[in-house]
Amino acid sequence: MPPIPADRTPTGQTYTQTIELTALYEIAQLIGSAHDLDSTLNAVLGVLRDILRMERATLFLLDDTGRRLVIKASCGLSHDEEKRGVYRPDEGITGRIFASRAPFVVPDIHREPLFLNKTRSRDIDKGKLSFLGVPVLIAGEPAGVLTVDRLFGLEIPFEEDIRFLTVVATLIAQFLVLSREIRKQEAHLREENRSLRAQLTPVFSQHNILGQSKVMREVFAAITKVAPSSATVLLQGESGTGKELVARAVHQASGRRDKPFLKVNCAALPENLLESELLGHEKGAFTNALARRKGRFELADRGTLFLDEIGELPLELQAKLLRVLQEQQFERLGGSETISVDVRIIAATNRSLEEAVSQGRFRADLFYRLNVVPIVLPPLRERAEDIPLLIDHFLGISNQQNRKQVRFSREVMDFLSTYRWPGNVREMQNLVERLVIMADRQQILLSDLPTFVAAEPEMVAPPMPAIVQAAGTAAPRMSLEEIERGEIEAALKRHGWVQARAARELGLTPRQMGYKIRKYDLSRPQFI
Repeated sequence: MPPIPADRTPTGQTYTQTIELTALYEIAQLIGSAHDLDSTLNAVLGVLRDILRMERATLFLLDDTGRRLVIKASCGLSHDEEKRGVYRPDEGITGRIFASRAPFVVPDIHREPLFLNKTRSRDIDKGKLSFLGVPVLIAGEPAGVLTVDRLFGLEIPFEEDIRFLTVVATLIAQFLVLSREIRKQEAHLREENRSLRAQLTPVFSQHNILGQSKVMREVFAAITKVAPSSATVLLQGESGTGKELVARAVHQASGRRDKPFLKVNCAALPENLLESELLGHEKGAFTNALARRKGRFELADRGTLFLDEIGELPLELQAKLLRVLQEQQFERLGGSETISVDVRIIAATNRSLEEAVSQGRFRADLFYRLNVVPIVLPPLRERAEDIPLLIDHFLGISNQQNRKQVRFSREVMDFLSTYRWPGNVREMQNLVERLVIMADRQQILLSDLPTFVAAEPEMVAPPMPAIVQAAGTAAPRMSLEEIERGEIEAALKRHGWVQARAARELGLTPRQMGYKIRKYDLSRPQFI
């Protein structure tokens, strides 16, 4: 390889100085946006090769024993070569650089007996090969060695290269210090978090879920029994009953607790994106697929995948999901490589899958595969004795977040204990937060409750459609499904039967709106 030309640029810098500045800029960018130590160090060494044509850039660091220099990152070495590159702190040229804390240049490695070439990565047929190394110093103490190869003749001076590598080694040292401090802080925060959880976990809390009622104790017992296994779990219950919280509890109580827990809402994504989200795709699999993308199954390998609203999964994708559950294998969208994973599935639904099976909207074989261990989460109205405990819990959180000391009057507590809570725990949390934020005094009274709560303690829902009734007779009580049907039909009429607009008004996805329309057999009148 010919030497780098020294032609002057218009700014007066040599070409070598210009590319060195370019390389330093690239390295600073990498370190400034780093999230992972190993990949960042490898990328930094890649800059030395790509911009400065320095071959086999290698970073040696002391291992945990403090007795060996091992390769932490490299560019141009194979995995086997890296494994062979192990030195004592006083062995060979690398050990001399470490022990002396001074740079070292070997103009021709074939004439230097101290050059051990333990990695066996140098090709002796390439002619004269130069070797440069500088120490990586932290607070003046050696922490490692940065080395590179150069294909130069003996007449080329190496002072500029040593100066540049020393700057790079300084940047690497600062990055190592920062990385170590971050790891220490993360460990400290994890320990502090564990300590706080132990102190703040109430007496009536199991698996980080509050409850003392009989039905909740049954849920806790089911979590304890199923968690150690790898069995598929199907969580059933109304919206807002805490299905995701239970899914996380199963994961945390299992042997997979240190592995990923990922969630996919099967109703929140369009059908054409849901398969890619679950299984991933290859570059060019479809328009805008500009790069390979791993799906949630692949990312959750050895961990847990929570499939929320599984009942909204399209039939075509149900067949592919069944194969993954049975064989733990799949292919990315647009790919042919079979990928094997070890993923525990926890699915959740707020509707009857048995009914969906009978109507042909859900595969029976998939239902039986998911329904290995069913856990039914009770609605809040069936666990009334937990209501004061939950209110007190959410009240404490909201008071702390808003720096207030709000409390509920006895009348309010009695009222909310008999309230139907159609939105379950999620509704309670939102209501308590709203009351705390809007409070002008320390005590919440009945008059402070929102109208939609105070007006009908046994039924909370959007205004019911008008009911024709005989004079002097009581209006018949409508079921939740009748109320929902009326509201969906009314929203469609308000928006000229444009489903997307009606869905936005009601806070539904287009796919959920389509399902509701089919469920209630709604159709646009001919005259509209």
